[in-house]
Order: sequence, then C-alpha cells, then structure tokens
Amino acid sequence: MPTIENVDGVKIVIHNGEHRPPHIHAIYSEFEVLIEIETGKIYAGDLPTKQLKKAFDWIAGNKDLALSIFNELNPQLK
Repeated sequence: MPTIENVDGVKIVIHNGEHRPPHIHAIYSEFEVLIEIETGKIYAGDLPTKQLKKAFDWIAGNKDLALSIFNELNPQLK
C-alpha cells in the first residue's frame, strides 16, 4: 500500500489493482475513508471530522496529482 503523503497523521494512499471511480484512501488510526478524486465526495468509510477536513483539503489541492497517480497505478481503468 503506497502512501502518497502523510498529512498530520492522515495517510493518503492510492492502490494498484483498483476499481472505479478513481479515488484515494485516507487512513487515520482504525478509520479509513475513500474519497472520489474528481468530485471530492466520500465513496465509503468514515474519518473523525478533523482528519476528514485534512483529507478533503489535500484532495482539493492535489486533484491532478492524485488522478495522475491513480491512472499510472491502474492503467486498465483509463
């Protein structure tokens, strides 16, 4: 599981062998949320409010990077 970035304890992760829609995993302690890259909407899971805000802020500022990494790791989904 490649960690793309660690934002104050929130791991931002993108896996290979993934499924649509393109998304990131944001992991904090025992919590995990999947956030759609293009829309910024929660796809599944949950994070505490403070950590969820950090994940939303990261995706808002790194949408192109996240989509590029997702597509590179999952070329079958392009």
